[in-house]
Amino acid sequence: MIPLAQYGRDVVMRCPLGSHRPVSDWLLKNLTLCLLLIACFLPMSQTRAEQVSASSFVHAARSQIGKTVRYDPKYTALNYPNGDVPLERGVCTDVVIRALRSSFSMDLQQLVHDDMRKAFNQYPKNWGLKSTDKNIDHRRVPNLQTYFKRKGYELPISATAEDYRAGDLVTVMLPGNLPHIMIVSDKKAMLSQMPLIIHNIGAGTKEEERLFEFPMTGHYRLPFKSSRLNNFN
Repeated sequence: MIPLAQYGRDVVMRCPLGSHRPVSDWLLKNLTLCLLLIACFLPMSQTRAEQVSASSFVHAARSQIGKTVRYDPKYTALNYPNGDVPLERGVCTDVVIRALRSSFSMDLQQLVHDDMRKAFNQYPKNWGLKSTDKNIDHRRVPNLQTYFKRKGYELPISATAEDYRAGDLVTVMLPGNLPHIMIVSDKKAMLSQMPLIIHNIGAGTKEEERLFEFPMTGHYRLPFKSSRLNNFN
C-alpha cells in the first residue's frame, strides 16, 4: 500500500496546459491565481445581492405611485406595531415606512420607538415631548435621521450624482425649514442621467428628477445584504 503522504505527492492530473504534474505542485503554483479569482468574484456576488435588495425597496416605494395621492400631516392614532394611516394619504416618511415594511418586513414604527425608549435624550426635542409617542415618532424626519445615524447608516453628503445609489435615503430642507425625506430611484432622467427620487412632497407619491433641488441635510444607506436583512435592530 502506498503511504498517504506519498500518494498525495505522486497523484498526477492533467493541468490546463496539457502537461502532467503532481497535484500539489500545480496547486501551489496556481494558488495566487485562485485567490485572485476568489477576490474578484466574491465582492461581485455581494454587490449583486445588495442591488437586488435595494431594487426590491425601490419597487415597493414605486408601487405607491397612484395609490397615495394626498399629502396629509394630520396626527393620527395608529395601531402598534405596523400601524399606518390609510394608503391614499400620508407624508414623506410614510413612503419610506411602507416600502421597508413591504420589501423587508422592517417596521420603523417599532424600531424607532424601541430605540427612543433606550436613548430618548439622543433624539431631537423639536416638539416639546417628554416621552415617546409611537403614533408619530417614526413619521418625523429628524427622528429617522437620528435613528439611521445611530445605526451606522449615515454617509457623507455629496454633490456628485454617482455617489447616490438606488435605495439610498436622502433628507433635505424645504423652504420654511420643513424637513423632507426621499428615496433614490433605480431610474435616471433621460436627458441629464440624474437619478430620480421617489417621495411625497405634497401631491402623493411621485417619481421625479429633484435630487439636488433642495439643500441636503442627510444621506443614508441601509445594509441591503442578505445576511443582515432581518437584523436591523
